[in-house]
Amino acid sequence: MKQSRPPIVVVMGHVDHGKTTLLDHIRKTTVASKEAGGITQSIGAYEIEHTPAGSKEAKRITFIDTPGHEAFSKMRERGAKIADLAILVVAADDSVKPQTKNALKYIQEEKVPFIVAINKIDKPGADIEKVVNDLMQLGIYLEGKGGDVSWHAVSAKTGEGVNELLDLILLTSELEDIHCIGDNVASGVVISVRMDSKRGLVAGVIIKEGMLMQGYTIATHSTSGKVRTLENFMGKAIQQLEPSAPALIIGFEKAPQIGEIFCAHKDEKVLHESLIKLEKMLPNENKNTSFEKGEKRLAIVLKADEAGTLEVLNEVMGRLAKTLPLAIVKSSVGPVTEGDVKDADSMKAAIIGFHTKMDRAAENMALAKKILFFNSPIIYELEKQVAEHAEKLTTKEFRTIEILGVFGGAKGKERVVGGRVALGPIKNQESFEIWFDTKLIGKGKILNLQSGRKDIAEAETGIEVGLLVESDDPIRVGNRLVFAYP
Repeated sequence: MKQSRPPIVVVMGHVDHGKTTLLDHIRKTTVASKEAGGITQSIGAYEIEHTPAGSKEAKRITFIDTPGHEAFSKMRERGAKIADLAILVVAADDSVKPQTKNALKYIQEEKVPFIVAINKIDKPGADIEKVVNDLMQLGIYLEGKGGDVSWHAVSAKTGEGVNELLDLILLTSELEDIHCIGDNVASGVVISVRMDSKRGLVAGVIIKEGMLMQGYTIATHSTSGKVRTLENFMGKAIQQLEPSAPALIIGFEKAPQIGEIFCAHKDEKVLHESLIKLEKMLPNENKNTSFEKGEKRLAIVLKADEAGTLEVLNEVMGRLAKTLPLAIVKSSVGPVTEGDVKDADSMKAAIIGFHTKMDRAAENMALAKKILFFNSPIIYELEKQVAEHAEKLTTKEFRTIEILGVFGGAKGKERVVGGRVALGPIKNQESFEIWFDTKLIGKGKILNLQSGRKDIAEAETGIEVGLLVESDDPIRVGNRLVFAYP
């Protein structure tokens, strides 16, 4: 049975144009002040009630706040796909910017009805007419300015025009006839996943159809579970939630992917029949780069604090893998654990951490097994570090000796080995890294370099050499000694 439901609204626009501040004013919270730099770094959903002018009945609106930072373009795309309406926020003192165009592109591609909110009209440099003209250059003609795109001028800081904007959202939703089918299977979209140290996996979802209830079996294409705990967006435990409501769910056996559809029902057979039907509506994306055994690539295990940041990390590392010898072999949410280190060791992989930490036991194991660990809260720093290290695997750029023999036992830190210079020149007394396949296993220094039992100062490409080296780490046949640029 067809029935109306509250609109799900996505807020989009350029970084610092006031998206989160606008939502902050609407829901009377202080989210913006709690976030570093005021930049939202994960998708959140919030539900409000608003009484339109001339009405006595309050109506619900669900807002999805999407990040404005360029690195999160994939998440903005997902946000547009699940929304009924969009608000394109443009600052009156800054006008149209690259991410404004980017957000508009997603809105138009997904055919999402949208409203323009010209924000920061309280600022000294505010110029509404410039925004209107710049939007015209993009083919967006506003109402009263020669077009039919609804808009309103607001100040998220003072609240001017915000109530009128909410009225406009509800009016637009009525004209768009937003509705759901009132069957008994709950379904919707996963919009966030994070690992809580005390409660485990917490998934944020938006309900699109049906009533979601505690105790239901829940499933997506990649995982399933039971709704052990159901909370509204404020974190309050609740027995059931209606369509368009944001919800927090505890009960997934493993982390679902952001953007996946879910179905939930008390009858598993009904649940899976519905899931099969709904899965046809969304593509099944595989973001991980494949890794074929034997390729000279640096295998990497990705870890992040929540699914949103993990998706960004996957996207950035996947982009690097197109031009550098990298292969993503595993990615998951949460702190780096001993299990992750064991997996990295077995796959000869490095671990990349974004907005997450390595626990003490895992750290000790990683040190013992000499597992590389790159960690930073800044995505571009991680990108730079991993790119620089991946380049060391290319023997075309880094000078290398392939180890062909190991002679006698170690005497303290000293070892005698033999090998062939794959790329030279190699000089006596140089320091090196010890690599096995795609794994860095140690470091050392040449104490003496010989060829044909004679001491030499330098060895060119193709020459077989004997080396007396100093290293805390063992060197075995099949290892490579990798040297920095001369």
